[in-house]
Amino acid sequence: MSVQIIKPMPEGLLIKLQNLLAFVDQFPAAVVALSGGVDSMLLTYILHRYSSTQVSAIHAASPAVPESALERINQYKQAHNWRLTIIDAQELANPNYQNNPVNRCYFCKSSLYQRIQTHSSDVIFSGTNMDDLGDYRPGLAAADENHVRHPFVEANITKSEIYLLAESFGLTGLQSLPAQPCLASRIETGIKVTADDLVFIDATETLVRDILPEVSDIRCRITQKGVVIELAELPQEPELSNLIRQVTAACLSQRRVLTEVRKYQKGSAFLHPSNHLWNQIKIKQVS
Repeated sequence: MSVQIIKPMPEGLLIKLQNLLAFVDQFPAAVVALSGGVDSMLLTYILHRYSSTQVSAIHAASPAVPESALERINQYKQAHNWRLTIIDAQELANPNYQNNPVNRCYFCKSSLYQRIQTHSSDVIFSGTNMDDLGDYRPGLAAADENHVRHPFVEANITKSEIYLLAESFGLTGLQSLPAQPCLASRIETGIKVTADDLVFIDATETLVRDILPEVSDIRCRITQKGVVIELAELPQEPELSNLIRQVTAACLSQRRVLTEVRKYQKGSAFLHPSNHLWNQIKIKQVS
């Protein structure tokens, strides 16, 4: 394998990359579940460019996916001649997903993989990496049920190594791309997921990013108390007052209330049964 890189990568990472390709090349054809995040984007790039496997990608368009993700996917498709199909995820048609239980991701991923299988009989690859295995990820159970494979895991590649790979390949648009879980992850567990909420979240995060372009992680949370903005770095005055003023106006236009601007807390909208707040909400799954 001849890998064309812009910046040298550590020898150990090059070996992992070779192991990844050796795993993928076992399959005559495969389809990548392409979300638009750094993991699945990088996987699609690597496989289209270096694998002998016939690789295509399927992106499931959904209100839960930021518009910027689809824009990014289309840019890379044009630049690198990807074989891409865009489908409708249809997860909002599932009442279990809409009810936003603690295992919402299971229903989301089940819907995703089953929809992909209606368009392709090839093995499905995900962008799951080693770091994901240490979190509560009910979507991995859905992946297992649908025989999805995880090349980054097979090659023991971590999140930090994914960014190193992107940098080595000169993919500047990916090497600085923050983690972007689906927009439904911003809605507090137990609050019903609606298309209107997802559109509002995407628009509000875009607004905040325009106001504070230097801030990496931005989250617009919908909680029982109201709208919460979380930022990796809190701005000083007068930027903070300007942010609050503009986001408050955006909330009021949608009959919503901004309740807090605070430091980014990973997964703060996720209320697990071990969290005492879980006892304050009721989750009903539809059988």
